[in-house]
Amino acid sequence: MARGYVLLEVETGAIPRIAQQIRQIAGVIAVDSVTGPYDIITQVETDDPRGIGRVVIEHLHSIPGVLQTITCLTIDQY
Repeated sequence: MARGYVLLEVETGAIPRIAQQIRQIAGVIAVDSVTGPYDIITQVETDDPRGIGRVVIEHLHSIPGVLQTITCLTIDQY
């Protein structure tokens, strides 16, 4: 099982709409709006690391209002 965190920068005022869309994506296990340089942090879990990449490329990047993402794969789970 692979797990990762995706940090998203989104258009001003779009956080609630985008967060709701993200919650509908298979593999997404958490969506949180946060303070700081990013607006949303999403936790993704798939069968393999490539699945996380597919979620980002095929789903998150296609949501209107998503400006930038950074993907952080976990290397250890405690």
